[in-house]
Amino acid sequence: LYAVYDPVSRLCTIARAGHPPPALIHPDGSVEYPDVPAGPPLGLGGLPFETADLELAEGSRLVLYTDGLVEDRERDIDVGLELLRTALEQAGPSPEDTCRAVLDAQPPTRATDDIALIVARTRALRADRIAEWQVPADPAAVSDVRAAVSRQLARWDLDELAFTTELILSELVTNAIRYGGDPIHVRVLHDRTLICEVFDSSSTSPHLRYAAMTDEGGRGLFLVAQLSDRWGTRYTPEGKVIWAEQPLP
Repeated sequence: LYAVYDPVSRLCTIARAGHPPPALIHPDGSVEYPDVPAGPPLGLGGLPFETADLELAEGSRLVLYTDGLVEDRERDIDVGLELLRTALEQAGPSPEDTCRAVLDAQPPTRATDDIALIVARTRALRADRIAEWQVPADPAAVSDVRAAVSRQLARWDLDELAFTTELILSELVTNAIRYGGDPIHVRVLHDRTLICEVFDSSSTSPHLRYAAMTDEGGRGLFLVAQLSDRWGTRYTPEGKVIWAEQPLP
């Protein structure tokens, strides 16, 4: 199971490769199994995986698990799913309580398959922790982005991150202008970390390369990787997002 949650839109995109569907606990305690298209196990076939988009209320809990939790030689998977639903409906409100309730409800037989269980509780990011800008596909716009993010970081009392954040966004926006496509959109999130995101309409994934001493370019993503704790790419129906994450001071 693979899930990507956006705390701004509260949209969760999920795909699965041979695993049973996730369980969703709504804030009122009700439980459902969302309809996520079944993909082949990893390593089989070359077809792209279908995804499902779920809009989750704040405080929902998403339960991801392996089939060893709900199926064994003596128990059909439908029975296991109903037992899991009952345990989730009776669980406490925290992810820890949820895991404990599920494991305590397991039959006292020795497991014949591995069991993995993850519970994630959703939250939404406040509007004052989000900054967004549309960027024209013009290299001259990069300096405007640098100035805008510097002002925003000052409002968040994060001035000491201004230098590295300006460099990161300069490289990501320049890449989007050169190799991506309109529209280009920048989003900065002040969460437990500072996250910079650049959206464009191209689905081509960027590649980190190591430029030679005599090369005049090709160092952009290398700089991003050096200046951030983590960075990566995710895909959307409209294109892709390149993101970079920095720790807060």
